[in-house]
Amino acid sequence: MPPRRPARRPERRPRQWSGDPWPPTSTPIPVEGGLQARSQRGQIGDTWWSRRFVAVLESFGIASRLQRGKRYARTGQVLSMEIAAGEVRASVQGSRARPYRVFVETPTLTPAEWDAVESAMVSSAVFVAPLLAGDMPHEIEHAFAGSSVSLFPASASDLDAACSCPDWENPCKHIAAVFFLLAEAFDRDPFLIFTWRGRSKEELLAGLRARRKRADPTHDEAGTEPPEVTGAPDVGPFGWPSGHQDAALNEWPASAEEWWGRPAELAAIETRPRLAVAPDLLLRQLDPSALGAQAERVIDALRPLYEAITAGAADLVLDDEART
Repeated sequence: MPPRRPARRPERRPRQWSGDPWPPTSTPIPVEGGLQARSQRGQIGDTWWSRRFVAVLESFGIASRLQRGKRYARTGQVLSMEIAAGEVRASVQGSRARPYRVFVETPTLTPAEWDAVESAMVSSAVFVAPLLAGDMPHEIEHAFAGSSVSLFPASASDLDAACSCPDWENPCKHIAAVFFLLAEAFDRDPFLIFTWRGRSKEELLAGLRARRKRADPTHDEAGTEPPEVTGAPDVGPFGWPSGHQDAALNEWPASAEEWWGRPAELAAIETRPRLAVAPDLLLRQLDPSALGAQAERVIDALRPLYEAITAGAADLVLDDEART
């Protein structure tokens, strides 16, 4: 079998602002099994970082044309989408029998720029700990800005999009649909933003582990404390407790007192609620349900419960600290 030829990137078309900016109205061919946006009304994007991405796109003066892609994104017209370093490739079903090919490209950070970003991130657990929990800390933009780069494309010149459709405007509705699904992909996995900017999750975490090791030579190659050290908890890849303790802890304790210690010892435990993960993060990561609008009502009903549980736990911890 001959090798598969890579998809040819369509030539980018210049924007045509003279005359009627809208191509003739067309009806897309319905498809089944396409990538469908989770949001079926209102704005697309649940988290601050996906909404920031959409806001960045709108700041490039394409807000009105961007809205035309919402219907395509919500009806599953995007057949496939792949995110790689510096590019997004997608296939979108339009009104013609053959799906259109969409490319969205942005410059990747140079190795020197990634070195600067990683140095800023490894300096504090406030950057990596939330990411590992599926959240993107607001401070991440400061880490990038402090390294003279940006988390998202900084200007329209940093974003190059093309589509094989006959619409000469950029973005066309096919590109716009990909933009919205890209935002929702960032919702589900914030590490995809770094992938798009040139560093995969595995590469980023490996770089941070290496920097942590250089900063603290007591860490071994796996990033943990040497096993002969006693009297302190094990330390994970970034210097935080990993939970891997003495082998005796593998045996389940017979009582709560045996597990936690005497009441006096329990009172001495210091609580430090530092990580502010969105309480409804699990609900955001659920796949689209076959129940349709009914599923949205169930999720809307569950969200206040998740928020109340999180708030109640925080109140217990903060109230205990206030009395000390």
